[in-house]
Amino acid sequence: MKFISFRVDATPRYGAVTDNGIVDLTGRLTFADLKALIAAGATGEAANAARGAMADYTIDQVTFDPVIPNPEKILCIGVNYEAHRQESGRAKSEYPTIFTRFADTQMGHLQPVIVPRVSDEVDYEGELAVIIGKSGRHVSEAKAMDYVAGYSCYQDASVRDYQRHTAQFTPGKNFPGTGGFGPYLVTPDDAGALPSKRVRTRLNGEMVQDATLDMMIFSIGHLIEYISSFTKLNPGDVIATGTPAGVGALRNPPLWMKPGDKVEVDIEGIGLLVNNVVAET
Repeated sequence: MKFISFRVDATPRYGAVTDNGIVDLTGRLTFADLKALIAAGATGEAANAARGAMADYTIDQVTFDPVIPNPEKILCIGVNYEAHRQESGRAKSEYPTIFTRFADTQMGHLQPVIVPRVSDEVDYEGELAVIIGKSGRHVSEAKAMDYVAGYSCYQDASVRDYQRHTAQFTPGKNFPGTGGFGPYLVTPDDAGALPSKRVRTRLNGEMVQDATLDMMIFSIGHLIEYISSFTKLNPGDVIATGTPAGVGALRNPPLWMKPGDKVEVDIEGIGLLVNNVVAET
């Protein structure tokens, strides 16, 4: 099943996406939002409520919010594809590189990536997002996938000059309108086997990143095990699993996103996330 967070007339809602359109679950179920539904372990109940129900909206009648608008934690993985490690000149590491993103930097499908006033070095990073389904600490890799509620596409856009100001990534990863997240949460049963799925990023229709998920250095299970060793994972938490090779900063000349561009993250079986690029006003 595919789940969505969205707005109609500025009112936040959540629902399920069917062949006929969006079934609004906000009034059909008692949960406040999609994160609360996940926390209650009610995705099966929600899927049953959506099956056979008449759609309330078509896709073009809604405004997309980030799949989880209010995650407690967004944990982003850096340098998690071998080809990207090589292009960036980084040494191999026994442990994943992890930084955090703030929830208010996120935007939904068809919402704009914002080029800030203070920089024109805004880079694309297409990624698979993992949404956590239940609380866990010290989760073993063998059991890690039991903690996954679903998957989505992520555009972990980076303001590279601010990222390079110091050894810490936080400023360059937390400008408003740089965390594209969507369009849907796809449950594991619908997503199917992940390893051979392609993750691709296109800028203005040109393929700029292309890899398969089995090219990740640290698997989803390994990431969950490692992250849960130092923090408690909770329902609705998001892990952005890293970007493949081909980022704009490491091209010659660099390829930056600019106002008027369109950037797409396309992951087989997961979705197509589209964001247009605008200047900060």
